[in-house]
Amino acid sequence: MLNPVEGEIFYIDKPLKWTSFDVVKRVRSVLSRRTKIKKLKVGHAGTLDPLATGVITVVTGRATKQIEELQAHTKEYVATIRLGATTPSFDLETEVDAEYPWQHITEEKVKETLKKFIGSIKQVPPAYSACKVGGKRAYEMARTGQKVEIKAKELIIDEIELLECELPTIVIRVVCSKGTYIRALARDIGEALESGGHLTALRRTRVGEVTVDQCEQVDSLVKRLEEEEVTVPEELRK
Repeated sequence: MLNPVEGEIFYIDKPLKWTSFDVVKRVRSVLSRRTKIKKLKVGHAGTLDPLATGVITVVTGRATKQIEELQAHTKEYVATIRLGATTPSFDLETEVDAEYPWQHITEEKVKETLKKFIGSIKQVPPAYSACKVGGKRAYEMARTGQKVEIKAKELIIDEIELLECELPTIVIRVVCSKGTYIRALARDIGEALESGGHLTALRRTRVGEVTVDQCEQVDSLVKRLEEEEVTVPEELRK
C-alpha cells in the first residue's frame, strides 16, 4: 500500500532528454490524482542533466524532509568523454566551439592523468548549471549570453577507473561526492591532457547502495502507482 503523504521514496532510471523535474512532475501528477491532493509534496534528491540517464531519487510527502540526507549519498557514474574538442556546456547541449590536438595522448597518459583527480579536489562548476549566481540560475544567464563567474568548490573523488580507451574517446567510471559535475570533470581531464574534452554520454549507475539495475522505469512505476492501493490520512480525505 502506498502512503504518499506520510512519504514514499522511489528510485527511477531517468530517461534520456527528460529533466529531473519532468520525472517529478510525472509522479506528482499520478499521485495527486490518486490521492485527490492538489499540492502533494514531491521532490528529487540530486539533479541529473537532461542528456544524462540513470538513478534519480524521487520523494513524496513527509519524506521530502530527507532530501538533504539523500543528496549527501556517494554517487557512481559511467561517463563517455570526447577528447580534442570542447563545447560551452561541456556536453552535447551546445555545439563544439574549439578543437585541439589529441594525437599525443596515449592510454598510459590517460591512466596517469586520471590518478591526479582522486581525493579532495577543487572544481569550478559549469556555467550551464543550476548553480546560483547573484540569485539567478547560472544556466539562465549562460543561455542569454551573459558572462558567468562561479567560484571553485571543494569535492571528493573516491575512485576513477578507465573502462574503455578508443582515442579520442574514453569511458570512465567515477565514484564521487555530492556536488560533483562530471561535465566539469570532462573539461578538466581534457585540459590536464593538454587538449580539450567534453561529455558525450553520462549514466548515473549508483546512489548510495542503490544501483541502476534496482531502479524502476518511469512507465512501469506509473503503472504501479495507478494500480496499487493508496492510503490518505483521515483529515485530508474529502
